Amino acid sequence: MAEITSELLIKRLAEWGVDTVFGLPGDGINGIMEGLRRHSDQVKFVLVHHEEAAAFMACAYAKATGKIGVCLATSGPGGIHLANGLYDAKLDHVPVLAITGLQESSVLGTAYQQEVALDRLFEDVTEYNQVVMNPAQMPALVDVAIRTAYARRGVAHLTFPNDIQVAPAGEDPYQTVAPVRPPSTAPVYLAPAVRPRDDDLRNAAEVLNAGTRVAILAGIGAKGAGRLVEQAAETLGAPVVKSLLGKMVLADDSPYTTGGLGLLGTKPSEELMEEADTLLMLGTNFPYTKFLPEPGKAKVVQVEIDPARAGTRVPTDVPLVGDVAATLEALLPLIERKDPAFLRKYQEKTRDWRDAMAALESADRDPIAPQYLARELDAQAADDAVLTCDSGTIATWAARHWQVRGGREFYLSGTLATMAPGLPYALAIQHAHPGRQVIAFVGDGGFAMLMAEFHTAMRYGLPVKVVINNNNSLGQILWEQMVLGYPEHGVRFGEPLPDYAAWARGCGGFGVHVTKPGDLPGALQEALAHPGPALLDVAVNPDEPPLPGKVSYDQAKKFAEAWLHGQPRKASIASTLFKDKIQQLKG
Repeated sequence: MAEITSELLIKRLAEWGVDTVFGLPGDGINGIMEGLRRHSDQVKFVLVHHEEAAAFMACAYAKATGKIGVCLATSGPGGIHLANGLYDAKLDHVPVLAITGLQESSVLGTAYQQEVALDRLFEDVTEYNQVVMNPAQMPALVDVAIRTAYARRGVAHLTFPNDIQVAPAGEDPYQTVAPVRPPSTAPVYLAPAVRPRDDDLRNAAEVLNAGTRVAILAGIGAKGAGRLVEQAAETLGAPVVKSLLGKMVLADDSPYTTGGLGLLGTKPSEELMEEADTLLMLGTNFPYTKFLPEPGKAKVVQVEIDPARAGTRVPTDVPLVGDVAATLEALLPLIERKDPAFLRKYQEKTRDWRDAMAALESADRDPIAPQYLARELDAQAADDAVLTCDSGTIATWAARHWQVRGGREFYLSGTLATMAPGLPYALAIQHAHPGRQVIAFVGDGGFAMLMAEFHTAMRYGLPVKVVINNNNSLGQILWEQMVLGYPEHGVRFGEPLPDYAAWARGCGGFGVHVTKPGDLPGALQEALAHPGPALLDVAVNPDEPPLPGKVSYDQAKKFAEAWLHGQPRKASIASTLFKDKIQQLKG
């Protein structure tokens, strides 16, 4: 058969090191599917049940491997479904290439069936966005798209009219009127070695050396630089706060970290931000400015790879544009060693916090406490396990009770904080790392959105483990309504209760429903030991509040107002709060 343009696309992806495309076929991409079929020995197509899952998978693949993730969808509605996962990639700054179909070029603009200008739809989410209008543009546009996605840490999009997909490869059907020829490029990207200027490093060192109460805030940009972060903490006598995305920068039992920050964070981290007179921000664009030092109360040195993001959260005295590891290597020799008293103070506070959290992980509570479920999962999972997580209360329990240690990794939708990525994330990471234990720790609300992808795990033999923290509600929204002073409304799913374990068994996998705390350890052990995909649906206390590290007076007041205005299940919530406090006093 004669070579078609779609083959140039697939072969060029392979030259860039792409080995997988996640997607869902449709009549708008049949030419591209043929290209994938002809070159299936080079690029594998992973068929999903929903295009949103394909985009999440591409995002997770990029997060876990550092390589570009690729997703594919048909024209019109198929491409629209990609948007949520692509925004996840955009906001968490990972390279993803989205490929979509488009109607034949001869009918564009005529309101043809399913005609959607996906290039215009994706204008906001993309760093590079192009309609392929001539076969001669292949494979150069693939090179430009992927290079841009890597360089700008974001999303690139190529959309192909149907006729271009199946046109003879290399054909240039139009007369040339300008002094041009078809572009010729190479599948090469060279990442810049980014190190701040010497003057900027000296200025940063002066600020840090002058500080008496120094704190470090580390984000995902510091991944891989944990040893250097700890050296900085040791030298500066500075406790290290980790953003949620940056949870795996340091082990959770590191003597330098106070844990997370924000509504999902710890009390010591919040108090540290209130007391610090100097803040060193490493690879983080932490968005919740309420938890950062008030402007003028602390000197700030920020290490940020993107100069546009330096100083966008708090006024930055010295911005250092560079890679975290390269910057710390240059900065550490300029830093003076400080008395460790400030660090020791927060080490003691952190020990007390950990004891308070451990007290809530009781196996005696019935209904099952979500903290106990998270602790049991932490205890039984492998030391190199990868945990993916959904957004909502589940993220609170994972942040506080899932411990990063050894070679463990942790991924979730950090900035978009969307529901439903936990399961597709796990599938993509398991595909990329077949020898690792990969666990999706998800809420029932998020799991229900894309639960069909458990069947995808079965079809491809991806032995992911799915643990559902099932409170039969949209738990995070429930408590957010109450903190606003409003009684909850429209957030509990009620009956009949869906049987997610039966769905897993119906797909041919392992599925168990757990309602009693005494049954949890054995069921979890069995699920983790199962050689294929396994699902554990755990009914947890639906009235366990994910309280912030420090409860403010205003929050307590609004909570009380919700009760006065008719909050349902007041007795059950009060009983849970009382039991929490008793457990902590016992601890």
